[in-house]
Amino acid sequence: MAKKILITGANGFLGSAITKLGIKKGYKVNILVRKDSNLINLKPFLSKLKIYYGNLEDIESLNQPIKDSDIIFHVAADYRLWSRKPAEIYAANVLGTENIALKTLIHNKILIYTSSVATLKLTKDVISDEKSEANFDDMTGDYKKSKFLAEKIVLSFTKKKKLKAIIVNPSTPIGEGDIKPTPTGKIILDVLKKEMPAYVDTGLNFVHVDDVAEGHFLALKYGKIGERYILGGENLNFKDFLDLVSEIGKVPKVKFKINQKYLYIFALINEIIAKHILHYNPSLTLDGLKMSEKKMFFSSEKAKKLLRYRPRNVKNAIKDSVKWTKNHFRLM
Repeated sequence: MAKKILITGANGFLGSAITKLGIKKGYKVNILVRKDSNLINLKPFLSKLKIYYGNLEDIESLNQPIKDSDIIFHVAADYRLWSRKPAEIYAANVLGTENIALKTLIHNKILIYTSSVATLKLTKDVISDEKSEANFDDMTGDYKKSKFLAEKIVLSFTKKKKLKAIIVNPSTPIGEGDIKPTPTGKIILDVLKKEMPAYVDTGLNFVHVDDVAEGHFLALKYGKIGERYILGGENLNFKDFLDLVSEIGKVPKVKFKINQKYLYIFALINEIIAKHILHYNPSLTLDGLKMSEKKMFFSSEKAKKLLRYRPRNVKNAIKDSVKWTKNHFRLM
C-alpha cells in the first residue's frame, strides 16, 4: 500500500514541485493549504490530491492532516525579506514549525523539514557547509532569524523528545512555478523586463527547484534522523548569473555596478515610504544590502555523498526559469 505524505505549502514554488514529484513517485499525496490559497501551481493534478485546509498557527487545524499521513514534508514558510509586520514572519516560520513538530511527534510520524542555507554562518571567502554553525547574532533580517529559530526547535525536538526529523537546507531555487515570485524570481523578471538598472558585487548558490524537490525524497530515503543536508547547485557571482539570464532571455546585459555603501540611504528612505506611506514591499532593503556584502556560497558535498544528490547544471536551471517566467508573465 502506498504511503501517504503530507506537504505543507504545497501550492508554493518549492511545495508544488515536491507535490508533483510525490505523485510521480507513487505516493498518496495530502496537502495542507489555507482556504484563500492560490492553487494555480497544482491545477494539473488537483484531482490526485487530498486537500486539507488549515493554518500553521492554528495547531488544532494540523491534527487531522498529520494523523492521516505517514510522512510530513514541512515546506511552508514566509520567505519575505522585509515586512511591515515582522511578527507575521515569526508566527509562520517559528510558531508554525513548532506546531508541526509537536503534532508530528504526538502522532509518531516522520518529518522532513525544509530549512534554508540562511541558517548557516557566512564567512568572507569561505564556502559554507553543514558544519558552519551560526549564532542568532549572525543572522541578518527577520527571515533569517525566524528560520534559524525554527531549525533550532526541530533539532531540539529531535534530540530531547525523539522526534523523527531530517532537515534539508535548500540554497536559492529557480525554475518553473515561481508565481509570487520569490526575491530571486523577481530579479529574473526584472532583467527580462529590462527594469534592473544596476547590480551589486555579491554571489549566490543557485539550484533548480526540481533538484531541491528530489533532494527532499533522497533525504527521506537515505538521510539520518537529526542531520541536516544542504541542497544546492552551483556558486555563481551575481553578475555572472545576471549575464546568463540576459543571454538566455535575449535581453541587454545589466552593465552598471554600484557599491552597496552608496545604496544604504536609498534603502532606508525606501523602507520608510513603504512602511508608513505607500504600504508596499520594497525590493531594496537595508537587510538585503547587508546580506549581499558577503557572497552566499555553499557546498552540497554531504548531500551528494550521503544522499546521492545530483543537481543539474545551473545553466539548464536558468533556461527553465527564463522560459517559464516569459510564458507566465507574458513577456514573449
